[in-house]
Amino acid sequence: MNNETTTMISLKGAMKRVDHKLQALETLFKELDFTKDNLMQKFEHHSKTLANQAAQDETWTAVRALKLTSMELNILYSYVIEVLIRLHTRVLEKLPDLARGLPTLASVLRRKVKNKRIRVVWESILEECGLQEGDITALCTFFIAHGNKAEHYTAKVRQMYIRDVTFLITNMVKNQALQDSLLRAVQVIEKGKAIRTPEKQKSSLKELIPSVNN
Repeated sequence: MNNETTTMISLKGAMKRVDHKLQALETLFKELDFTKDNLMQKFEHHSKTLANQAAQDETWTAVRALKLTSMELNILYSYVIEVLIRLHTRVLEKLPDLARGLPTLASVLRRKVKNKRIRVVWESILEECGLQEGDITALCTFFIAHGNKAEHYTAKVRQMYIRDVTFLITNMVKNQALQDSLLRAVQVIEKGKAIRTPEKQKSSLKELIPSVNN
């Protein structure tokens, strides 16, 4: 075997070793990419969970911090409870065969997580009303915080007590998310649907809701 042949054999062997190392590195990089993707997904999910929790905590704090008279509280509570009842009623109308298993709105919110049929109907009803999940969270938080001491006022009674509920909300509710959700609740009851507006046009929400006397 001459030197040229020996060199070729050595070169081929070296190339095979390099090829094996490249394949091993490629496999390693694929595993690292897979691990990175998994970590990113977990991080994003965790971030969303923390963000949702922070938003809920902020809403709860804002609801508890409201400085309202009994009359003002009852008026806002009346709109909130009427919206929640309307949503629950609409779910039962669309899912009559599941009515016995959905006795309350809380049962709807709980079961929609795992039941796609309930979830699809729920999302369609929110769209019909011009509401989003964030609004429901805010309204439910308000109900939980004040439901035990508030009284429901009918529309006629509300008209007797206050001329402009929009002014009450914008003047007394400082948390923007809670304020917007309460304004939308009024729209749903007074107009049948809330009208969502872009960030720059949020102030126009006040114009979209006429005073109760109107």
